[in-house]
Amino acid sequence: MLRTTLAGLRAHRLRLLLTSLAIALGVGFIAGTFVLTDTIQAGYTEKFAAAGDRIDVAVFPGKDGEGRPDERPVLSDAVLEKVRRVDGLADAQGLVRGTAALLGKDGKAAGDFPTNGVSIPRGALNRTVITAGAAPADGRQAVLDDNTAKKYGFAVGDTIAVLDSEEVRHEFTLVGLFDVGLDQELAYSGAVGFTTETARAMTGAKGFGEIDALAAEGTGQQELRDAVAAALGKGFTVKTGEDYAADMAQANGADNRMITLGLLLFGVVSMFVAALVIYNTFNILVAQRTREMALLRCIGATRRQVFGSVVLESAVVGLVSSVLGLLLGYGLGAGALAVLRSLDAPLPSSAVSLAPRTIAVGLVIGLVVTVGAALLPARSATRVAPIAALRTQVEEHTFRAGVVRVVFAALFLLAGGGVTAAGLVMDAGQAALLAVMAGGALVFLAVLILGPVLVRPLSAFAGWLPARLFGVAGRLATDNSRRNPKRSATTTVALTVGVTLMTLIAVLTGTLRETYSAKLDEQFPVDYMVQPQDWDAQLPRALAEDLRSRPELTSVLALRGTTAEVGGKGAEYEVGTFTAAADFRPELESGSLGELRPGTAMLEEGAARSLGVGVGDRVPVETKEAGTVELTVVALFDRESASLSEVTVPEREFDRYFGAVGDSRIMVNARDGVALERARAAVDAAAQPYPTAKVASSTDIRGEFDEALDMMLMIITGLLGLAVLISLLGIANTLSLSVHERTRESALLRALGLTRPQLRRMLSVEALILGLIGALVGVVLGVVYAWAAAHTLTNDVHFEVPVLQVLAFMALSGLAGVVAAVLPARRAARASIVGSLASG
Repeated sequence: MLRTTLAGLRAHRLRLLLTSLAIALGVGFIAGTFVLTDTIQAGYTEKFAAAGDRIDVAVFPGKDGEGRPDERPVLSDAVLEKVRRVDGLADAQGLVRGTAALLGKDGKAAGDFPTNGVSIPRGALNRTVITAGAAPADGRQAVLDDNTAKKYGFAVGDTIAVLDSEEVRHEFTLVGLFDVGLDQELAYSGAVGFTTETARAMTGAKGFGEIDALAAEGTGQQELRDAVAAALGKGFTVKTGEDYAADMAQANGADNRMITLGLLLFGVVSMFVAALVIYNTFNILVAQRTREMALLRCIGATRRQVFGSVVLESAVVGLVSSVLGLLLGYGLGAGALAVLRSLDAPLPSSAVSLAPRTIAVGLVIGLVVTVGAALLPARSATRVAPIAALRTQVEEHTFRAGVVRVVFAALFLLAGGGVTAAGLVMDAGQAALLAVMAGGALVFLAVLILGPVLVRPLSAFAGWLPARLFGVAGRLATDNSRRNPKRSATTTVALTVGVTLMTLIAVLTGTLRETYSAKLDEQFPVDYMVQPQDWDAQLPRALAEDLRSRPELTSVLALRGTTAEVGGKGAEYEVGTFTAAADFRPELESGSLGELRPGTAMLEEGAARSLGVGVGDRVPVETKEAGTVELTVVALFDRESASLSEVTVPEREFDRYFGAVGDSRIMVNARDGVALERARAAVDAAAQPYPTAKVASSTDIRGEFDEALDMMLMIITGLLGLAVLISLLGIANTLSLSVHERTRESALLRALGLTRPQLRRMLSVEALILGLIGALVGVVLGVVYAWAAAHTLTNDVHFEVPVLQVLAFMALSGLAGVVAAVLPARRAARASIVGSLASG
């Protein structure tokens, strides 16, 4: 039996290759994910280990460290002096980090967020990698990170301008560029490096975020760590250089694991689709080899041997495909790394690694999925009676929907519908989304069970037009697509998975885009918004006055606020006010804006509920200048429709309570009849003297959101494309085997007058119908569950179906089916009529 099985595999190399490709792609994706993330993690570990080698001890503020709760904890100069007095120490340096906004060549603050100001230590404790020039040697010199210098056109030797913590401009000579390494915060915001003293002056830092120490010769890391910890006492975290490197690598590995999990989810989808393809392939193979197996039974083969031969064949296919998948995965991982590095992603440079774990996982998954998918067909093979060897043609079984199938499908459908409904009545959030996803999985299982039942009506619907367009070939194709419902169902369900997920993502993306646009119109009901680069900073009131004086603009609303204790129980809320035109009328839930007088306040509804007050009640507010004041609530508002502070008081009263606070943001509308470009120029001109004043428009924000959504859609569609590719291989494989099975039938049709082009057309239309069946089911499921998922993500959903995109998915599914049928149809048309009739 072993020799017979291996001989059968050698005799059908093309069949083996097509069957292996599906599982190889799935294994390749999973292996590629591990190769990518393992390589990144190995690079992180290597990079942090190298950084850890430069220091022997690192000191951080503990839970009881210095600094107010609303500030980043710091280590004082006194702590640094304590560390420096420890025996066995060669050197100790404090590291500074804070905000120091770089100004671009246009005089405006660079980027949407302020650049970080960091200290560049001197001597052996300097872990900064200078890529060009040199480190700063005095208070007049500075260095920039590579990406920021490239983005804003700075080079070594230029003069750069940087704002300190009080927004005072300072100029420095750019003496070098440096690599931020794996520091994601610096990579995102950019960084300017100074000497330690200059960094403290520029950032306004009251201490150090970290102290690094170097041991003297003859002193070990652990010994120095214990000595430093004993000298400092409680309230500090003290680590050896090795522990510091390991902790940093582990922290980055946690992020890496999330990426791995996300990618593996797509790998699981691909493996599921591949399993369906393998199951269908072996099902057809067993049906085709009925006479062969019956003949083996006639000459003495037992049922166990027949079962073992099919399982052995699947194991060989699984092993071959797993090895191919590992090679493919290695290439995919290396290619992904190359693409990411070409996009300047902050990744460590290390050799691509294929860990033993990855090899083991790839081989096990490939074997288990392939053999598992072949078990049911192998069991069917044992039921072949020896008498079947005497038949001249393979018997084709008529499908009947059994009671068990219908009952199980009904149970899954009811359970899936119930879980989905439960998710929809829950509050929007992660739990509701997971419930809807679970319900969708159960409904899909019901559709999978009912697949053979659905094929007949769906093939009649999908084949109605082709049957009329392509004449005899079209009618024959429609009949063939529903002749074996079980085969057609298992062939199309693989494609259904991919189309369902792609439709779901497309509809969900369109819905979120439309919903976000509607919410943006509510929350950004103006043409332009001006706000400081750093959200905690303020804008001078003179800017709003300048904007009001511009003839191109109207309805200038200036908002300002601060935090204060409200309600007398220690809870802090944002207390603020506004300066607006006389016609300003915010939308209120209750009360009246006209009642906002000295001694009163308007409250946001959520804040009012938390404080347990309503219109007419009094609430105490702790102020900076006037002590505790009792304010009467005169109105309530929804913050989404009225962009005001949680506790809003009259403008003059706010100044009396808190002093001259700057504006936090300014909303501006263009005057009617003024072109938006001209209005934008007026706003930019008013903001130009204030480097940190950033101008945004609703068009800009909507464009950024659309760009992010489009990027996400492109990535997810690309990843799901692998599942669609596997399902197309399944269609091609099924048609190829089906053509072989129907050799005599095709020859008879040719003998009766069907031409070669008509035969090719018949098989192509059959594949088109199968593709459309998968697309129809996938589109319906995708649209329904996109609607459900959208309602679990946010409230007030504006459901949107991108009809053209969905129709494109259906058209591409049908076209892909036709492409998959090209080779099988060509092979069938070339077959000899006489030879095919004789072989049957």
